[in-house]
Amino acid sequence: MARVEQVNQKRRGRRAAGEDTRAALVAAAREVFVEKGYDGATVRAIAAKAGVDAAMVNHWFGGKEGLFAQAVLQLPFDPAELLKRLLDGAVEDAGERIVRTFVTVWDATGGGTFAALIRSVTSQPEVAGALKSFLINAIFKNVLAEIGAEHRELRAALCATQMVGLGIVRYVVRFEPLASADVETVVRTIGPNLQRYLTGDLD
Repeated sequence: MARVEQVNQKRRGRRAAGEDTRAALVAAAREVFVEKGYDGATVRAIAAKAGVDAAMVNHWFGGKEGLFAQAVLQLPFDPAELLKRLLDGAVEDAGERIVRTFVTVWDATGGGTFAALIRSVTSQPEVAGALKSFLINAIFKNVLAEIGAEHRELRAALCATQMVGLGIVRYVVRFEPLASADVETVVRTIGPNLQRYLTGDLD
């Protein structure tokens, strides 16, 4: 019996150590991302601040993007998986697909995670810069590269502002009837505008 208890204690210890490593990385990442911005922060610097091996970032979060999503954006999804979902389908449907994906994810928490993010953005300019860099460089520029669009810098910025603006109106200031509209209504009304930013004429 004593041996079983010792084994259980060791197992609990390993699990706690893993959870501590993950928590330390999240805490360190918040500080480094705020201080350096998304582009300036490195996995090595975050791991060093947390006092762990850099390989733990990939182990727990799948990379820098995943760590940023959970540490700063507090998003309940893996950015790599998100990108796959956004690209899975016809190019002409990309706008609607992106709106549907983001709104469905945000709705799952009643918009609470997005509202918390916006509060952080308004109180910490560094977080705003990191958010902009993440959405433009890690998400929308990659989407635009895959579909072969020109003027990617401008298009990515327009896409990012469209989605952030939608989130603010729906979850923060809650303008009706958009705040309570069903997902497919939002997709039908906002999707075509986002599609223009992705592939349409910007003149």
